[in-house]
Amino acid sequence: MNGEPPVIMAHVSIGTNDFPKARDFYKAVLATVGAKVIMEVDIPGEVGAIAFGKTHPEFWVQTPHDKQKASVGNGAHFAFLAMSKEVVQAFWDKALEMGATPDGAPGPRPDYGDAYYGCFVRDLDGNKIEAMYWGAHEQFEG
Repeated sequence: MNGEPPVIMAHVSIGTNDFPKARDFYKAVLATVGAKVIMEVDIPGEVGAIAFGKTHPEFWVQTPHDKQKASVGNGAHFAFLAMSKEVVQAFWDKALEMGATPDGAPGPRPDYGDAYYGCFVRDLDGNKIEAMYWGAHEQFEG
C-alpha cells in the first residue's frame, strides 16, 4: 500500500429514540467484534452521541440533531467485520440477549460469495445491523 488507509468510509451515524438504551446495547454488542467506545457526548435534553471503533470513531449512534424522531432507512444496513464464524455467533447471541430482533440467523451467505458468513438483526430502534466473516480476511492480518 502507499500509506493510505484500507477503507473508504470515515464513519456512519444512525439515530436513536432512546439514547441510554441504544448506548448500552451497542456497548455490549460491538464489544463482540472488538470495537470500543472512542468518544461520547451527552448534553441532557439536547443530544446524546457515542462513537465506536478500534482506533477512530467509525460508527456513531446518536439522537437526531434536528430533535425529530429517529427513523430507519429502508434498504440500509450496517455490517461489522468479524474475524471468525464464532465471532459472528457471539454478535448474534449478545444482540438477541440485549433485545435485538432476529433478521437472519448466522450462516453462510452463498449469494455474496463462497467465503461469506454472517447474521442480521434489528437493533432496538429497528436499524438493520450485521456481523460478517469473510474468509478472505487474512489479507488484513500481518
